[in-house]
Amino acid sequence: MAADRFAGTQRLRRDLDPALEDLYASKVRGPILPPGQAVGGLVGEWADRLDLAEGTPVASPIIDAHAALPGGGVSGPGTLFIVLGTSSCHLLLAEREVLVEGMAGVVEDGILPALFAYEAGQAGVGDIFGWYVRSGRPPGASSANSPEDATAIHDLLSGRAAALAPGESGLLALDWWNGSRTPLVDADLSGVILGFTLETTPEAVYRCLIEATAFGTRLIIEAFTAAGLSVDRVRVSGGLSRNDLLTGIYADVTGLPLEVCATQHASGVGAAMLGAVAAGAFAGLDEAARNLAQEPAKTVQPRDAHRATYDALFTQYLRLVDLFGRDPESPLKQLRALRPR
Repeated sequence: MAADRFAGTQRLRRDLDPALEDLYASKVRGPILPPGQAVGGLVGEWADRLDLAEGTPVASPIIDAHAALPGGGVSGPGTLFIVLGTSSCHLLLAEREVLVEGMAGVVEDGILPALFAYEAGQAGVGDIFGWYVRSGRPPGASSANSPEDATAIHDLLSGRAAALAPGESGLLALDWWNGSRTPLVDADLSGVILGFTLETTPEAVYRCLIEATAFGTRLIIEAFTAAGLSVDRVRVSGGLSRNDLLTGIYADVTGLPLEVCATQHASGVGAAMLGAVAAGAFAGLDEAARNLAQEPAKTVQPRDAHRATYDALFTQYLRLVDLFGRDPESPLKQLRALRPR
């Protein structure tokens, strides 16, 4: 199957431009290996710097977010794994290849053997919250000039926003402050907040921005399920996974159990697993994930009392996606055209 796919890709490159047909032969040096294969031994200089034995096996690597998936304990299909940070990376394993709207990439054996790895994402998540902390901090809060000050403001806004019920803010936002990665693949789109009044509070805006990123994740999930891929639960890692307000909203909006990884450094754990496989401790990365990963620190269950309101808000979110994102005459696109490049 992989050989047929490679041949098909080669034909596609040739159709685009004959010079691209032999791309790998002309640009790639050495064999293409699956993750975790031993590619050689550590040389003396690096062994000394890392305080390791010379000749320690070095593994073929993968992308940092991809390493986080086994590092977070995912070893099979059905679990959407999200690295929550300044942006978000959504990873899903499946047994077959299908066309999914706006997918950043899909590759067979790209993370775990015999499975297709899909990557989606949101181009701005924590960056959106950080922008608001810098520009819309509540009265009495210190400036956000240092990481400590910014963290204090995040905590203050999270605490106040947690006291608001779903829909109470009267606000609805689109999570496109840095463009839309999945599913629209449009970097020219920008953020939207609807529903401001003279009584709108900073915590209401903060909460609606978190809800917007949760709606964006639900849209990604629905893109997967519309293509016939199963998503049974969500597992998260990264710094934002420690925000109880955010994880609760994500569970409520998606209607799925949300598992929080025991480690915030799932990429580092996954990299260690690659090394263990290369050293021969495990037959493959899937086996390493099953044996080395920690159980989730906790599981956040969706609250039935919030589901109807969030379903109604998500319906309106989809209307905004169509109006501001899919419509070629979108006001956001017109505004972008007026800005200097």
